[in-house]
Amino acid sequence: MLEKIKHPSDVKTLTDAELQVLVGEIRENIINTVAANGGHLASNLGMVEATVALHRVFDCPKDSIVFDVGHQCYTHKLLTGRYADFHTLRTYGGLSGFVNREESEFDVLSEGHSGASISAALGIATANKLEGNGRHTVAVIGDGSLTNGMVYEALNNCGSKELDLVILINDNQMSISSNVGGLHDYLSRIRTSNGYFTFKRRFEHFLSAIPLIGMPMAKFLKAIKDTIKRMFIKDTLFEDLGLIYLGPVNGHDIKKLTRVLNEAKGKHRCCVVHMTTTKGRGYVYAENEPGKYHGVGGFDASVGAADNHSESFSTKMGDILCSLAQHDEKICAITAAMCDGTGLNRFKEQYPERLFDVGIAEEHAITFAGGLAAAGMKPAVALYSTFSQRVYDQLLHDVSLQKLPLVLLLDRAGIVAGDGVTHQGIFDYALFSSIPHVNIYSPETYAELERTMTAAFENRELAVIRYPKGAEGGGTVQMHTHDSGDFAYTDGIEHSDVVIVTYGRMTCEAHGAAELLLDKYTVGVIKLVRLYPLNAEQILHLTRTAKLVYVLEEGIRSGGVGEKLAAVYAREGASARVIVRAIDGYLPHGDQKSLAELSRLTAKDVAMDVLEVIKP
Repeated sequence: MLEKIKHPSDVKTLTDAELQVLVGEIRENIINTVAANGGHLASNLGMVEATVALHRVFDCPKDSIVFDVGHQCYTHKLLTGRYADFHTLRTYGGLSGFVNREESEFDVLSEGHSGASISAALGIATANKLEGNGRHTVAVIGDGSLTNGMVYEALNNCGSKELDLVILINDNQMSISSNVGGLHDYLSRIRTSNGYFTFKRRFEHFLSAIPLIGMPMAKFLKAIKDTIKRMFIKDTLFEDLGLIYLGPVNGHDIKKLTRVLNEAKGKHRCCVVHMTTTKGRGYVYAENEPGKYHGVGGFDASVGAADNHSESFSTKMGDILCSLAQHDEKICAITAAMCDGTGLNRFKEQYPERLFDVGIAEEHAITFAGGLAAAGMKPAVALYSTFSQRVYDQLLHDVSLQKLPLVLLLDRAGIVAGDGVTHQGIFDYALFSSIPHVNIYSPETYAELERTMTAAFENRELAVIRYPKGAEGGGTVQMHTHDSGDFAYTDGIEHSDVVIVTYGRMTCEAHGAAELLLDKYTVGVIKLVRLYPLNAEQILHLTRTAKLVYVLEEGIRSGGVGEKLAAVYAREGASARVIVRAIDGYLPHGDQKSLAELSRLTAKDVAMDVLEVIKP
């Protein structure tokens, strides 16, 4: 059945029996592909029937479907002409694991961060109204994303507008970890009022169908009903904001959801459709442990994914934080719905009163941490590097300007395999190094991670500690740590022809390049541990005889370490030539090796660059 779907309109003519066959095939394809390539499983399995219903009601690509976050789009990809290539999902050169507007005309925007869908959809719907083209727009957003403040800025602008905009809330009671906070409780209360809202919708529809007197009667009775209802039952938040509310409806019942979506489509007003779904639907392992199967690596689909107990920078960070908190009761941790992913599970178990999950609200997390710091606590905020891009203003205004201490722990810094362009951790240094009085560290080893975290809490300043996804590299080259602890260097560096300056896991590639160049040049390596501020005076001293200083960094070139170091050498009139190898522009999805080769960050590329610049 699935291979016959060449265009999303093909699902409009299928019978109920054919639809059940189709959704079964879709689930099978998603499970097998994610088992082979890794990806977001539970969220996609929960959206199968809902995506089919969306394409039965709306006419894409004329109509626009905007997916919040975008990692629940696998069924959408399968129904929009990408079935034949679906096996390439998340592989280098294959399909993206998220919606990507460069991949298909059916992907309206490239999405990867939470909370933006309603704002974007509102803009598209407004443009459609201005042009008078009659097109419809749908924003698909999960209940976890409703903890993001930008959602309410958008909802505040949706009320009472005559726009063809439908906001489909996918209420599965999960974001990445279990949902927390008042909004989760609020949606739970709405779920218990299903009978009231079903009766309300059917009664209004019945009255409207009566010729001549039906509509006036409906308006009159509605006025009476509203007066009485306010005495006993409160409206939903969405109705209070001026939006039409329909639901809750079972998101796994295609027929019912199609009917409700058609009703919302015909309102020609901003309308909220509240559907309930089960995360991981149709795959027992994902249904039982949806958090585990949110984002998962390859696994055997017949037995489910194995528990991952391997050591990584994430787990090591959590262990170090627990150790520090054991001796300092003022240390507390904050996560934005990423307790599992950032390695804070053990901290949550040992110090539950000092672990704060604020939901998908990174901006709030930083200012909340600033408040904790102002009251004498020692907060650490653990985020993925890509999501930290949201918090620049809070770090600048609510922390740095106030001279408050904060430890920002950035997981997934540098190249991130799999998830693609929206999830690369390559911008954090360029962003945050512009903030006054910040210290930025990039440890290569677990020992350096422990040392920098300890120093960050002791120094009582704004500190950013960035580290990659996965485990430490395990390099064996002996290096001397400078007295300051800011950097380390190889033997004989003062007399080297070429000095490679790098940091983090690129240190391994730097040593590899030095080996490749050994028969032509003396090559030294400086590994930065503190990236900002740079210990420029000592670095200049160690490279005073070098012909070439080569900066190798796993970050964006503009505003990066290389540009800052090159400016120092130019200002000081140093004789050494400085060249920079860094990342230019956005990075696509793919495996670590392919992306490093694409960016020319390998030992072989470094050696070739050096040979092109200077002659033996």
